[in-house]
Amino acid sequence: MGVFGGVEAGGTKFVCGIGTGPDDLRLGWFPTSSPEATIASVAAFFCEQSGASVDAVGIGSFGPVDLDPASHTFGYITSTPKLEWQYYDLAGVLGRALNVPAGFDTDVNAAALGEARWGAARGISDFLYLTVGTGIGGGAVVHGEVVHGLVHPEMGHIRVPHDLAKDPYPGGCPYHQDCLEGLASGPTMEARWGVPARDLPVEHPGWELEARYLAFGLATWVCTLSPKRIVMGGGVMQQQHLFPMVRRELARVLNGYIRAAALMDEMEQYVVPPQLGNRAGVLGAIALAERAHRSSLSTAVVPGGSI
Repeated sequence: MGVFGGVEAGGTKFVCGIGTGPDDLRLGWFPTSSPEATIASVAAFFCEQSGASVDAVGIGSFGPVDLDPASHTFGYITSTPKLEWQYYDLAGVLGRALNVPAGFDTDVNAAALGEARWGAARGISDFLYLTVGTGIGGGAVVHGEVVHGLVHPEMGHIRVPHDLAKDPYPGGCPYHQDCLEGLASGPTMEARWGVPARDLPVEHPGWELEARYLAFGLATWVCTLSPKRIVMGGGVMQQQHLFPMVRRELARVLNGYIRAAALMDEMEQYVVPPQLGNRAGVLGAIALAERAHRSSLSTAVVPGGSI
């Protein structure tokens, strides 16, 4: 077993970890500034760890990103609103800086891999990881493999019913206005109610509205991906009173159509918080690094993969 580096590359901060899993994980973090300054901080973190030379690095990145290994921009952040990071070769630059193989995927796919390996989705072949925070994103694992495709799933940008009479807030997504992210992310909650979500009282009607929007999204994925469990993380979901509200709304929206015990009698075990907490992303990145190391010993590095 080698020692691996993991990077959760976020729009606000980069979280770095080194180790083999949760038990020996050492962490550091740096604010996301210019690409050059941020990568220098990340490389310094790994180089300064006493006695630690990593065998590979894994990166779970904010996006959109290019996950096609046949593409000349594989490993790049692409059309992000963060202008300095547009079309930046994140995996290539960091891999060369550390002189090791680099695994690469989205931040939510990495978090899904972390929860599959060490957390709330251990032993589950089909599940969904959703993060609700500054944005909304999801990673789906189907038959033990992270779902990729034309690009990668953008679950925060699905359309959900928006009753303007009950909720006149127009939505905050710069691309789609009232998509799920535009109605239910942390910044849109603050824009709608005038205070951050964490400061809303438990009895505030904003939580019922939030639960309804999230349940609409979950119902879509229950009907299309048929996950055996849904893991929900991110800053907004740290409000633990939100979980029972989301479960009740999901049952209401589905209205008994899907006759599965998990959706009828076992909802508390179906929609769950991450067991790894805010370490899911960086631990998933370490899992990506481990795969990149194995692949480098035999074939080309590929993103994602099987559990």
